[in-house]
Amino acid sequence: MILFEGRDVDEVHEVVSNHFAPHRLRVVENQPLAGRFTAVHVGAVSVFELGYGADVEVRPGEMPDIYNVHVPLSGHGELRVDNLAVGTESSVIGPGQRLRMRWSGDSNTLILRFARAAIDEALATRLGDLPATPTRFDPEIRAAAQSWLVAMRAFADNAAAGLFARSPLAAAHFEQMLVHGLLDTQPHTLSQALAGPERTELPQVLRRAMAYCEEHAAEPITPADMAVAARVGVRSLQRAFRTHLDTTPLAHLYRVRLDRAHQDLLAIAEGRASGSVTEVALRWGFTHLGRFSAQYRQAYGHPPVRTLRPSAHGFEPGHVAPVRDEGHHVHQQRHPA
Repeated sequence: MILFEGRDVDEVHEVVSNHFAPHRLRVVENQPLAGRFTAVHVGAVSVFELGYGADVEVRPGEMPDIYNVHVPLSGHGELRVDNLAVGTESSVIGPGQRLRMRWSGDSNTLILRFARAAIDEALATRLGDLPATPTRFDPEIRAAAQSWLVAMRAFADNAAAGLFARSPLAAAHFEQMLVHGLLDTQPHTLSQALAGPERTELPQVLRRAMAYCEEHAAEPITPADMAVAARVGVRSLQRAFRTHLDTTPLAHLYRVRLDRAHQDLLAIAEGRASGSVTEVALRWGFTHLGRFSAQYRQAYGHPPVRTLRPSAHGFEPGHVAPVRDEGHHVHQQRHPA
């Protein structure tokens, strides 16, 4: 177990950067800081508890291979995931998603981290193959996942108490329960594939067709092209999509293109590219802008123009802690094995 407490902004920033994630930290109005950070690592899962004792704004860098579940324990604030306001509710942030947080001085946050490999392997066990791209969860934890949050808190309590250091078997069982529980209770891009009966393994036919879609989404492909790639007839491919994914080949292709459009809009919003909603929609084959907007809203919870809207809370002048590479002192507590 790692336990750190400190009042120096640069030192607190450095410890959290090194043990949690590189980030930008701004203390609002240069208030006095009273940072507290704990970390416990259990297999592919880590538990963090973090508070700053002052109003802060935090912008982590990209975290390509991890999932973080944030649970507020006290205080108030706002989270923005990919420029979408999540509020102060519990949230899930996945690989490549951009996170921005604003916390009050009395805030204390519990964070559960999964390695991407743990999520990918759980999906491979149930769907028959590793996902080609990171699975995206809806950022805001839904009501159906509240019981999962209770289990998460129990895991965090047991980890902090050192139980899992004494029982690796219990740790492994609890870890698997949390991973599969999150996949079953929180909506994500592969929820449909997991939902129905006999979803334990996707046929090779579907895997070939889906891989073809991912590789050629920017090209004018058709279900017939997908069928050729899958080495079956069009009707057989349609039957496979309907039986195993409850959708059609064309609808799946549109969903892949919609996700690519979403990524392009995020790139524009973050200044990594330029363009408009219309240009992005047309680039990915959506010629009816009203229908594109409706499909986008259904998939992401807001219209495409909102993704392009600048954040309502920009970073204001204040103390911004730089990233440093020097060493630091951290008090480590280890529970007996």
